Amino acid sequence: MKPLFLALAIAAAPLAAAAHETAKGPNGGPVVDSAGHHVEMVANGTQLVLFLTGEADKPIASAGTRNARAIVQDGGKTATVQLQPAEPNRLVGILAAPLGKGARVVVSATMADGHAVQARFVNN
Repeated sequence: MKPLFLALAIAAAPLAAAAHETAKGPNGGPVVDSAGHHVEMVANGTQLVLFLTGEADKPIASAGTRNARAIVQDGGKTATVQLQPAEPNRLVGILAAPLGKGARVVVSATMADGHAVQARFVNN
């Protein structure tokens, strides 16, 4: 009985994880679910914008966000981009160059309510 339960749990795990991921968000970027927060990444030229929303897809204020940064791996180089809160629900940073295809972006921040948010993206 235990092996059957374990096999079912392993088989269902990817379905549970995928249930909270959306291919594209309302701003055209990929969305990741992080601790009840949704993070959408939009890279436009050298501007990196992250939109923050809650479980009901309502904007979460970015004011008061601390330690917000993105670690960007692109073309064999790694850079840290500081992200600044921008009203109403954005974190904004400036990239040294536009993101290349396949660039990896890892975002971390502490929201004003104390929740830690982490999200990983691959630029397609």
